[in-house]
Amino acid sequence: MSKTEMTLANKITLSRALLAMIMFFAILIPEYVTRLTATLIFIFAAATDWVDGKIARATNTYTPFGAIVDPFVDKILVCSALFAFTAIPQLNVPVWAVFLIILRELTVSTLRVIAALDGSVLAAERWGKFKTVVQMSTVGLIFFVLNCYHLSLITSGKASFVFGVLFNLGRHLDYAATVVAVIVTWGSMASYLSNNWKILEKSWALPVQKNKEENK
Repeated sequence: MSKTEMTLANKITLSRALLAMIMFFAILIPEYVTRLTATLIFIFAAATDWVDGKIARATNTYTPFGAIVDPFVDKILVCSALFAFTAIPQLNVPVWAVFLIILRELTVSTLRVIAALDGSVLAAERWGKFKTVVQMSTVGLIFFVLNCYHLSLITSGKASFVFGVLFNLGRHLDYAATVVAVIVTWGSMASYLSNNWKILEKSWALPVQKNKEENK
C-alpha cells in the first residue's frame, strides 16, 4: 500500500456513511420491503463499525482521518435514522429528543475540530462508546417496532394480533428509549467537555504576544 492510498479501515468507514444515506431514504418510503431493507442496512452498517476498528488494530493502520471520521460517521448513521423516524406518524419518537441528540453530536464534533486545529486528536472515551451502544440499541428497537407495525398489516389471524400487540407496546418504549438515549448522550457530552476544557479555553483566548525585546 502506498503512503497516499486510503486504508481498508477508512474505506469501510466511508462506505458506512453511504449506507446511512441509503437507509435514511428507505425509511421514508412507507412500504414494508423498503423499511425492512433499511433495517438490514442499519444492522450491516453498525457491524462495520466494529469491523473497521478491528482491521485498523490488526493491521496497525490507525490514521488521523479514521480517528476523526469514524465517530462522525457513527453520528450520521444514528442521527439520520432518528431524524427519519420522527417523520413516521405511527412511531412515537419525540422530535425534541432527536434535536438534543443532534445538538450534542454537533457540539462534540466541533470540539474534535478544535482539538485537531490544536494538533491533537480527541480519542473516543468510554462514555462516548457507551453512548454509541445506547443510541444504536435505541435505533434497533425503533426499527423492530416499525417492522411490527407493517407485519401487523400484512399478516392475518394470530400473527397479525401478536404483531399488533408488540407494535402498541413498542410505541411506548420508543419514547422512553429515546429519552434515555438523550440522557446518556448529554452525559457523554459533559464528560468530553470536562476532560477537554483546557483545549476550549486555549481556542477562545487570544494568543500570547511576545514583547518587543523578544522579537528583536
